[in-house]
Amino acid sequence: MYRVINKRTLVKRLFIYFIPLLLIGLLVGAPFLLLFLGSFSLLIWHYYQLYRLSDWLLNQQSFNPPEGEGAWEQVFEGIYQLQHRNRKKRNELSALIHRFRDGAEAIPDAVIVLQNDLTIYWCNQLALKVLGLQWPTDQGQRLDNLIREPKFAKYMHRGQFTEPLELESGHNIEQILEFRVMPYASTQLMVVVRDVTRLKQLEQMRKDFVANVSHELRTPLTVVTGYLEMMDSDMMPPPAMWNKAQNTMLEQCKRMDSLVTQLLSLSRIEGARKQNNDKAVNVPLLLNYIQTEANSINQQKKHQLIFNIDTSLDISGSADELRSAFSNLVFNAIHYTKPGGKITICWQRQNDRACFSVTDNGDGIAPEHINRLTERFYRVDKARSRTTGGSGLGLAITKHVLTRHNSQLKISSVLGQGSCFSFDFSSNKIVPMSSTVQTSGKS
Repeated sequence: MYRVINKRTLVKRLFIYFIPLLLIGLLVGAPFLLLFLGSFSLLIWHYYQLYRLSDWLLNQQSFNPPEGEGAWEQVFEGIYQLQHRNRKKRNELSALIHRFRDGAEAIPDAVIVLQNDLTIYWCNQLALKVLGLQWPTDQGQRLDNLIREPKFAKYMHRGQFTEPLELESGHNIEQILEFRVMPYASTQLMVVVRDVTRLKQLEQMRKDFVANVSHELRTPLTVVTGYLEMMDSDMMPPPAMWNKAQNTMLEQCKRMDSLVTQLLSLSRIEGARKQNNDKAVNVPLLLNYIQTEANSINQQKKHQLIFNIDTSLDISGSADELRSAFSNLVFNAIHYTKPGGKITICWQRQNDRACFSVTDNGDGIAPEHINRLTERFYRVDKARSRTTGGSGLGLAITKHVLTRHNSQLKISSVLGQGSCFSFDFSSNKIVPMSSTVQTSGKS
């Protein structure tokens, strides 16, 4: 540690320097000359030390200061200590900035820091991807000039950010972005942009589900209620009318029961299932049961049903769930294909995978409907669907069954030519013929 020099010490050093010169000057008879020469020498020495200090500060090759003498030793050491503290603070500040930026990059949202005049100060990588910004080209540019949307410009200029702003992405029409703006530091704003497309889709699906299930239950309840209101304990309707009313009410009650059963089935399938509970399923035998039922349903439509089944191809899974997946696709093809059509059901091994497909030559499905077919109660033609008696839950059940069996439903269709619904299972799902076989014979 270097000793700190105070005023008293400095004065003492000056006396120690000048007193001998004064005494010698008195002895030789020239005290003022020696004092002048001593002062001049001291001035030259101090200027030399200033030069060394200036050279070190401007052209320093090393962080360590030059060796000082006298009072300059403490000056050099003090500046060194000051630089050391400043460098330490800069390193801490730099590390803090790096941590902030790393944290901002880890956020699953786009983050933009703006000045109060809406010019871009900084943004993370996700903002470049989501909003199409370019860095550092767009640094200093106004954000409302880069996002050319009147609604966004009005929102930013109004300055009231209590509610978020939702906009369709300019790069992807189907993408919905949510903008949240909050004060940041004293002269800046932070804009957080979140992709809420999936949330909006789920919200719309929930609304559609509530509306559709309400409609599906209201129709049979209205029929049953209407007939019950016609009846009176004192005057029953004629036998012919009663028979018609009874049959209609039974039909509608069965429809409601089927709907509730399928909703419960879908809820059960959506729950967790342990894969180690899977057993070998005799799919050819299962498809044989489905073929018998399909022939019975097909009596009125008179389709040409072609079953192309590999009798040696079994898989592991849940027999009841797989039966639902297979039968839903087959029965849908029968219901929604015009009379006299051709339907091909195929269960074959392809490239070490077990593949199932149902192909028809019906009307086909428009591309905008394909991605929504597996939503609950979603129907391409609601009027036609009501005539078939379907509940709108079949493909939703199929989708969840396949998900639980590590597969997914594939739909391809051409308007006026027909559709193909298919899925496949990986090779680890295929089991040898010698394995224990389970199947479901329930209708």
